[in-house]
Amino acid sequence: MSYFLTADGGTESLRARVYDCTGKCLGSHASVYKTDFKPGSRAEQAPADWWANFVEASGAAITQAGISGNQIEAIAYATTCCSVVALDENGDALRPALIWMDVRASEEANAVLETGDAALALNGDGAGPVSAEWMIPKALWLKRNEPELFSKAHRICEYQDYLTYKLTGEWVASLDNAGLRWHYSTDRGGWPVSLLQALDLAELQDKWPPRVIAPGDVVGTLTAAAAEELGLPRSVKVIQGGADALIGMIGLGVSKPGQLALITGSSHLLFGVTGTPMHARGVWGSYPDIVYPGRYIVEGGQTSTGSIVNWLGRLSGGTLDFDKLNLQASELEPGCEGLIVQDHFQGNRTPHTDPLSRGALVGLTLAHEKHHIFRAMMEGIGFGTRAILDAFERAGYAKAEITIGGGATASDLWLQIHADTAGVPVRVPASPDAPSTGSAVLAAYGAGRFSSIDEGISTMVQPGRVVDPIGRNVTKYEEIYTRYLALYPALKEVLAK
Repeated sequence: MSYFLTADGGTESLRARVYDCTGKCLGSHASVYKTDFKPGSRAEQAPADWWANFVEASGAAITQAGISGNQIEAIAYATTCCSVVALDENGDALRPALIWMDVRASEEANAVLETGDAALALNGDGAGPVSAEWMIPKALWLKRNEPELFSKAHRICEYQDYLTYKLTGEWVASLDNAGLRWHYSTDRGGWPVSLLQALDLAELQDKWPPRVIAPGDVVGTLTAAAAEELGLPRSVKVIQGGADALIGMIGLGVSKPGQLALITGSSHLLFGVTGTPMHARGVWGSYPDIVYPGRYIVEGGQTSTGSIVNWLGRLSGGTLDFDKLNLQASELEPGCEGLIVQDHFQGNRTPHTDPLSRGALVGLTLAHEKHHIFRAMMEGIGFGTRAILDAFERAGYAKAEITIGGGATASDLWLQIHADTAGVPVRVPASPDAPSTGSAVLAAYGAGRFSSIDEGISTMVQPGRVVDPIGRNVTKYEEIYTRYLALYPALKEVLAK
């Protein structure tokens, strides 16, 4: 029997998993890497750590699965998006990677928007803003601030592409990442040439990988060096993956127009599937073909969600007792006795796309305890998701239900808060590890086990449970939500001074 090796390269760790053709996970292992946070909303990682963790976690997952490396048929992986790295001809990093949550390139993002290029239809139908997280602003920052390094760089690409090169020796970009964050569009003929020219950045096109392929397509097979290091045969196929959240859509079984996926973790990403293009203010996309051929993806997202809860843990001097906090917080009424959290701790992705916005705890009293703050954070994150859904609805995309995966599924309270603040049912598949399950579907499809990604979903993604909104909570949150919405303009004025 053949098996599939997957990896989910997240913000804090890389987790490898082994799956069979039914979608069952047989082995799993996570390896943690370090993130360096610096003033100016900077966040960096060492690409060499990505590869070292891939090797370590893969070996441990295969061992736990109780199989031989010779039984691995294909590999596919999902990684953080916008984790930009400059590499030399040998694929070695010239500097630490600017990971997705690094938003130092805010001035460069404004410069991109000021071009008024047609490619900016992805950014609120051309109205913007452009996020400092994205590829072109970060590449422009490198050219402006580290010109010698930029000139020396043979490739400027992403975490996904770095792993692909280490595995196959091929310089390949994922259509998923490029279409999502590089302003690449199959509807417009590919690369954003005029946009790069307007920024005096035309040379970046030659630094990007020359080959762009869709998720599920075969990149190649393992190099001798990679095969030896991983303990796998050279014949193992490497299948194109993509951004963790988008590959997570596959793992959640969200593939039909009208369906919504909420991928939770250090950040939240919300994606909808459409059959036709859709562009509107407060909405990113639509992106053609980046997950499913002939379908479009619309997007909204929150930069800081699970990372806010982790911050609370660091502030408290250690690991949080989540069982105790969830129990205490569940006994509170919606609204946490007047405490409201603005969830912009690392800026806002959508609907405002404001990298300079900041988080806030408003309404604190001496009566508030840790569990009040914990619940208020979850509520603030839920309101942030609701604001994105409202932007979708203004663009004509009506919400019916949300399918959710990732870290938030570990908390019944958080799932209930999402259902109550959004006012719609929340579905949770049997396997909440959406990026890994999606990668397994892609690996099986790329290996020829299924005729389409949709067929792979029907076999490998199993249904789970449904969390329905509680009517009285929905009513209470409607009033509190109006106060949450008032925070952003009020704090924006304060922070601008």
